[in-house]
Amino acid sequence: MNKQIKFALLALVAVASLALADSDSDVSAKDTKKIVQNNFLETEQRGIKLSGYVDAGYSYNFTGAANGTSDVTGRFCSDTAGKGDFNLYAVKLALEKAMSSENKAQAGFRTDVMIGEDANYLINRGQFTTNGSTQENDQQNSNALFLEQAYVSIRAPVGNGWDFKVGKFVSILGYEVIERPANMNVTYGLLWQQMPLYYTGVLSSYKFDDYLDAKLGVVNGSQTDNNTTTSGLGDGCAVLAALNVTAPGGNANWSNNFQYSSNNDNNTWQGLENSSTFSRTEESSSGTGYTFIYNSWGNWAPKFADDKLLFAFNALLGTAHINGDFNGGTTFPDTTWYGAGAYAKYQINDWFSLMSRGEYLGGNNTFKMYYADPSTTTGNSLWEYTLTAGFNVIDNLLIRAEYRLDWGTGSVNNFQTGRTSGSEVNVPGPAHYAGAEIVYSF
Repeated sequence: MNKQIKFALLALVAVASLALADSDSDVSAKDTKKIVQNNFLETEQRGIKLSGYVDAGYSYNFTGAANGTSDVTGRFCSDTAGKGDFNLYAVKLALEKAMSSENKAQAGFRTDVMIGEDANYLINRGQFTTNGSTQENDQQNSNALFLEQAYVSIRAPVGNGWDFKVGKFVSILGYEVIERPANMNVTYGLLWQQMPLYYTGVLSSYKFDDYLDAKLGVVNGSQTDNNTTTSGLGDGCAVLAALNVTAPGGNANWSNNFQYSSNNDNNTWQGLENSSTFSRTEESSSGTGYTFIYNSWGNWAPKFADDKLLFAFNALLGTAHINGDFNGGTTFPDTTWYGAGAYAKYQINDWFSLMSRGEYLGGNNTFKMYYADPSTTTGNSLWEYTLTAGFNVIDNLLIRAEYRLDWGTGSVNNFQTGRTSGSEVNVPGPAHYAGAEIVYSF
């Protein structure tokens, strides 16, 4: 009896569906398609691609305290752990629907998420959080989540195709990028520490021909989802511009990048700990001022070397004016910082390569170096040299070993005997580092 009832009900549903389809077949088909799309993600058919990597390693700083406090000025916090440290640098996931090469009206999207120890410091690169408490590498957290990018991409069929990104996207400045495996070296460089990491706003790009392309954008500012400001004052913004020149043979390019912020830009500083610049009680600001950054980088792969040799350079010039005072009375001086780096890579064979990096960073006071009264010191400078060996022994698997040396004005903090409040003493170094990294990409 139950089987007969079920069969009758199914028959009624089928008849009703056929009748509905006959009466309005187009609407029915659209509704069915909509239901399928809302419940299933067919990545191949819809052109959505999932990619990423897992990046882990081991680092050892010969200069440092056993308590793990950050002790080398100019290094990213994940790279400064005292003594030996195993690291889960990042699990990177990227979901993207890229636009095709056709010059027609179209849209896509991209979302990048990083989980791991690097994510903790990418949210706030500084050694001080916004409430003034210390954030050093003894607070490493592999469970931290960092939203690197999330934007909608649009192409307007104007000229050769005018592209736009709207949302959150990575910086247009700098030779090195946020993804460690994409850089020549395992550790991040001195100049990378001074570059903006990401923006929230609008960025347009246009390719004039095979040799010249440009970018122009308006954003809230660096490392902020809110308007460009410090201490919650003002309503500033930042303007971005870039011009890239590619050699006729495609084996060299030169990129020129600019950023101007109409207010005190957030979180682009190394001194004052690269966090929201005036977060500590010792400082106050009216929330007005400006920041200007110019970055030039380029690379060249000599044709005579059959793609085995690569040279690159990276240069930086920045200046900032701040309306405020330091320690309740000393006026902030105008700050200028500058630096240059050189890179080289030699692919010895299919599975082994050597990479080298040398950098210099200077400034007219301590703002870009370390936390100190900027009115008492001048002519600061930092240096670093890094040598990296890479091994591609299996498809999608990269293994790298690295040595790094840092030195310069206030390069090393005197933490060897343990840190007590106010006892830090900055010394010239040297600071030695050795580490290894293993990356699986997909």
